[in-house]
Amino acid sequence: MSRVVVQKYGGSSVSSTEKIKKIANKLIERKKIDSKIVVVVSAMGDTTDDYISMAKDITKYPDKRELDVLMSTGEMISASLLSMSLNSLGCEAVSYNAYQLNIQTSGLHGKSYINDIDVSKITESLDSGKIVIVTGFQGLNDEGDITTLGRGGSDTSAVALAVKLNGSCEIYTDVDGIYFTDPRKYKEAKKLEEIEYEEMLELASLGAQVMHSRSVELAQKYNVELYVGLSCSDIKGTYIRGIEDMKLEEKVITGLATCDNDAAITIVDIEMSNVAKLFEKIAIDGISVDMISQTAPVGSKVNVSFTIPKEELDQCEKIAKLFVDKEQIVIDEDITKFSIVGLGMKNTSGVASKVFKILSENKIEVKLITTSEIRITCAISSSCKQIAIQSIAKEFNI
Repeated sequence: MSRVVVQKYGGSSVSSTEKIKKIANKLIERKKIDSKIVVVVSAMGDTTDDYISMAKDITKYPDKRELDVLMSTGEMISASLLSMSLNSLGCEAVSYNAYQLNIQTSGLHGKSYINDIDVSKITESLDSGKIVIVTGFQGLNDEGDITTLGRGGSDTSAVALAVKLNGSCEIYTDVDGIYFTDPRKYKEAKKLEEIEYEEMLELASLGAQVMHSRSVELAQKYNVELYVGLSCSDIKGTYIRGIEDMKLEEKVITGLATCDNDAAITIVDIEMSNVAKLFEKIAIDGISVDMISQTAPVGSKVNVSFTIPKEELDQCEKIAKLFVDKEQIVIDEDITKFSIVGLGMKNTSGVASKVFKILSENKIEVKLITTSEIRITCAISSSCKQIAIQSIAKEFNI
């Protein structure tokens, strides 16, 4: 029985009809080797951003249910165009959306999770010799409303399909693999031949934009090997796999990631009894909190600082005003999350002290810190990002 290959093409890969035609030709060649191919597509280019912009031209706070309806149409366009292209070249293909496959989701609009996918139509189409095109990024909740999975959600759609179809998963994008750090920010960055799930999960959650963190988490859970490569290219990419499958030459630091999408909120002199209530309300509203710092109490009051996505700043500020006056809320949008990740950090002492020494020598102020066994993350001023990348990358030879 032929193994199913699941491929995913990101927005930059399907940003024009010419690129879609190139993918179609590549798929026809691939079908000579692998007879069963499922393709997950994102919306064309910046379509999703354009839709969000249009919605915010209507209202500052678009209804999230309706926003999901709007954004889901982008993937449908990509899927139908790719299917048309394949069929026009004499290769049978069919496209399916969330309704047709009953991609079951739960959670909040804009941040839903996949619970299950009915793959019966996919397997029937594959058995009849067709290439199957599936809309990524979307699903249906228990009410039958369309939902989306959040930024990069098409990666998660592809991995979920690979799990359900017991197939392999290939992620194609506008970069030729995964680098120690973003080569656009550090030109001497080296490409990785392979990276372990846990390391990639940390990097993805910290701002490395090659992979969606939930897709890596899902791949790790079900041991689905991932391949990340450049669309329509023969350049060798990067494998994401379990540690038992890797040729380990352990480096202390595997990767470095930066993220400019967060803001820091500091709430001054909040009653200690209200801190838990504040974060409970933030969680109920689905706002993702990352780094948290709290001062020692003075009487019954503390200062609390934390980071959230900039796009959720207005919503979070409204919640904070339920507990303190406006003057007690300090917002800092000049934030870059700077993170280093590596399994080797588990067994190597002195990494943190070396990092902080380098930052200090370069007069880089650390605003917030958070760590795990294999990660150190600092919030620094965005203007210091480039020198931080260069100095750390040079010191750790990454």
